[in-house]
This record gives sequence, C-alpha cells and structure tokens, in this order.
Amino acid sequence: MIPVKTCCESREQYLTRPDLGRRFDQENSEIIRRSLPQRARIQLVIGDGLSSAAILANAMDCAGPLHRLKNLRRGPGTILYVENARVGSGDFIGDLTGCQVMCILVGERPGLVTAESMSAYITYNPHTGIPESKRTVVSNIHRQGTPAVEAGAHIAQLLMKILEAKASGVDLLRGEVS
Repeated sequence: MIPVKTCCESREQYLTRPDLGRRFDQENSEIIRRSLPQRARIQLVIGDGLSSAAILANAMDCAGPLHRLKNLRRGPGTILYVENARVGSGDFIGDLTGCQVMCILVGERPGLVTAESMSAYITYNPHTGIPESKRTVVSNIHRQGTPAVEAGAHIAQLLMKILEAKASGVDLLRGEVS
C-alpha cells in the first residue's frame, strides 16, 4: 500500500475540520499522482476514518476478494492507504487520477456494538463535489455484522455491476427499477 495523509495535522483537527479530511496538500497529491495509475477502472483506498481498529480488524480480509478481480483485468492495482481519511478524500483522489470507480474502505464511528465497524463507499466517476446520493454503501462490516470476507465478495460483485451500469448510488438503483 502507498501511504498518504490528508490535510489534517492531528486527530483533533480531523474531528473538528472534516473539510481537511477530504483534501490533500501538494506533497501528498504528488505522491498520489506518481503512485497510482491514471484512469484506472477501479481504485481501492483504505482509510482509517473514525476507527483505525475497524481497518485493522477488517480491511485486508475485505480487500482479498477485491484483488481477485485483478485476474479479470478489472480489479484494483495499487492500494492507497489514507491517514485521517474522510469518505470525500476518494473524490479528491478521483480528481487526481481520473479513475472510473472509487472504492474506499473506511473505519466508521465507534458505536454501542463495536469499534470495529467498517464501511465501503463506492462511487462511479468520483470527483470533488459529487452528491452523497451518487454513492453505493456497504456498511456494518465487522464480526457481529457482515464478516469482512463475505463483504469483500459482495463488494466485488457490486463493482462489476457499477462498471457495467456506469452508475452508482441512486443512479444505479434507478437503472434496476426501469
């Protein structure tokens, strides 16, 4: 994985300035441009988000089935690890790389059940300012929810569907209804 960090200088700043968790400074933007392929079909990003424990517990098991897509010449190549990541950091990465689909695995807010809950946010044609309704989300990825390997297999199927439909979020749902 290629490590980068958002514009947040600390966890306190991450919590109080969500906008900084969606952007990268010049140095980290250059690392992204240099390290990731331009116009990849699928870009996989792992971000600590609100719970690094969720990433430690689930991300690699979830990413396994996604990497198998590479054998079909559709899967993610280089994985980016983003420190102090918000979901919108994937949109900024989309701006820098022109990837077709962004899949960001991110640790979610620790709740009453577990601090190990992770979600996957999948966006077709990611770019800064894209509405949240354009994202497809798989949530509650943890031992007491959807196990990471099972979630990874489901996400892999979703990625293929999103590539085929050229849509995610509500646009993908609209395509299923009509």
